[in-house]
Amino acid sequence: MSIADLTSIKATQSAIEAGSVTTVQIVRHYLNRIEEERHLNIYVDVYGEDALREATRQDEARTQGARMGKLAGVVLSIKDVVCYAGHGVSAGSRMLEDFVAPYTATALQRLLDEDAIVIGRTNCDEFAMGSGNENSHYGPTRNAADPARVPGGSSGGAAVSVQAGTCLLAMGSSTGGSVRQPASFCGLYGFKPTYGRISRHGLIAYGSSFDQIGYLSRQPQDIALALEISAGSDAFDATAPNKAVPLYSKSDVVRSPQSIAYFEETLNSDAIDPAIRAATAKAIQDLEAAGHKLVPVSFNYFDYVVPTYYVLTTAEASSNLSRFDGMRYGYRSPEASDLTETYTKSRSEGFGTEVQRRILLGTFVLSSGYYDAYYGKAQKVRRLIRDQLQGILDVHDFILMPVSPSLPWPVGEQVDDPVANYLADIYTVMANLAGLPAVAIPVATDGHLPVGYQLMADQWEEGKLLDFVRGL
Repeated sequence: MSIADLTSIKATQSAIEAGSVTTVQIVRHYLNRIEEERHLNIYVDVYGEDALREATRQDEARTQGARMGKLAGVVLSIKDVVCYAGHGVSAGSRMLEDFVAPYTATALQRLLDEDAIVIGRTNCDEFAMGSGNENSHYGPTRNAADPARVPGGSSGGAAVSVQAGTCLLAMGSSTGGSVRQPASFCGLYGFKPTYGRISRHGLIAYGSSFDQIGYLSRQPQDIALALEISAGSDAFDATAPNKAVPLYSKSDVVRSPQSIAYFEETLNSDAIDPAIRAATAKAIQDLEAAGHKLVPVSFNYFDYVVPTYYVLTTAEASSNLSRFDGMRYGYRSPEASDLTETYTKSRSEGFGTEVQRRILLGTFVLSSGYYDAYYGKAQKVRRLIRDQLQGILDVHDFILMPVSPSLPWPVGEQVDDPVANYLADIYTVMANLAGLPAVAIPVATDGHLPVGYQLMADQWEEGKLLDFVRGL
């Protein structure tokens, strides 16, 4: 048996319990894969000693008959925006290059409590701002399917960590599609829950009313188990409500006919790559052939989705990132001679170009004279978008869309074209604007580049969505 063939939690744990492989052997296999794939620039930091120490503990505990956690033997990567006590967390930025997390994110701690093994933190766009994983202080991550191309962003490192076989499960974050888009670009399942389902405590903030921790995996069942463990209320996060968490991993697979809405505009647009259009059309045909009802519906606000998202997220970013001023923690310019220069030079030198661009945009839309014209109107449009999506989901079980209008583009091609990067988010930001759960689903293609489509469900219907995907 090859460890590389253990692509699910169930298979991995069954092999360990049968004595076919040890946890230490699994961790060593992944560490070897990390070395072999170093050219992809997946990891900012690898926790080899920590991972082997925990693997040894688990193997010894198992031989002694100890009760093992639900994630025993599961090797996990974490995006470089998730705090892990005693370990660095930099958000892909020079600003936090030497910062060490003083505590562990709630969601991660819950996985650790069930014996998950963290093997390292993965590269990402700086402060999760990007669609290609090219904005990182540590350089771009490359797509394992074609190293000349991007893996998507901002959780590109998280996606490639699973795609390249360096871990079993990846924890990412999604502000506007940063889990689903890289999952689609890398041939994986990528899932974001309802806003608030998973605590944001310990997740470095970009846009607080959008950010959500999510997961990437080869198996939707693995995502269901990770969600089941990490979800729930948290005293440190008021946006995580005291709402019961279903046993996602124990529920039945949905095979009964479902009503699925889709937008004809997404299939007829000239802006969509032909391979994406063909894959989405095939997904619709396959679902119809399986007995599901596919219904074309209209959506009135496509032209406003991206502008609304970027007005609101840049506004929130300008506020959230104001704490990085060179005074309390993070990078401080050695060239500053007074307080004003400390602020100015520390932020100018510590933040990359894209982060500075979004801070400036956000400051502008919040400034006197422009607040009502931009930020206030964007909030109103957000409500209209959410209400129309909600109206569709009141009638239908799911909404189907492409994940991205384009295939993974060559590394460097769009670095100087921020508008092209922003438009790459047109189909993913809707779920974040409305706070809806959504999942990217890989589809088989004739080309060498992965393609996926996505499904959105109503708020708090993660279980229904994952159960359906598990039955595909």
